[in-house]
Amino acid sequence: MTITAVGFDLDETLAVPTRDRTAILSDATERADAPSLTREAYLDVHGRHLTSESRTPIFAELLSGHETDTDPETLAETYRREIADALVPIPGAEAFLQRLRSEYRVGLLTNGPRVAQRDKLATLGWTDAFDAALVTGDLDAGKPDSAAFAALLDALGSDAGATAYVGDDVDADIAGADAAGLVPIQVLYEGGPEPSSRAAAHVRREDLVDRLPELLDAF
Repeated sequence: MTITAVGFDLDETLAVPTRDRTAILSDATERADAPSLTREAYLDVHGRHLTSESRTPIFAELLSGHETDTDPETLAETYRREIADALVPIPGAEAFLQRLRSEYRVGLLTNGPRVAQRDKLATLGWTDAFDAALVTGDLDAGKPDSAAFAALLDALGSDAGATAYVGDDVDADIAGADAAGLVPIQVLYEGGPEPSSRAAAHVRREDLVDRLPELLDAF
């Protein structure tokens, strides 16, 4: 089936931090006078709050085992600012998305609390960069749940088999898109997840802008 729509993941696919995320978290906790928190613990708790309004419940859970006067909302806001200051688009992303929209319906489906992810889009200047931009904080389920991908298809008005989904995470993006019937394309980069056999194609992140159009034409 000819591809008529393309969905994207955001973090580590179209936008990347200029600093290591562990360092960003460490800087945020220091600025907020909070206890040290590990990146692994943050990701574990984050995965249970994909449909939250903000990161406040995430940090409330993380701080619950510590004696601290730091308010979870304050820490969430501090971390949000640290992420915003470090986030940059991959080179050529804006023009790339504009070109794609001339031929395809183009959407975004990103995991995370609404305030955090919408703020990233605003920081990047991408509030109008997609035909549909979905944040799981606005939905009833996050990736890899098929309901999240169904929401993307509904927003784009596209059929699953005619929709490619581009992301880096093996479970949330690739396995999730595959299970939902979309055509998964995995973005690879140094230090990132290993290539998944469930991906219909693989592309290096530094080659995404140049190579994705030809990959889409090949389906």
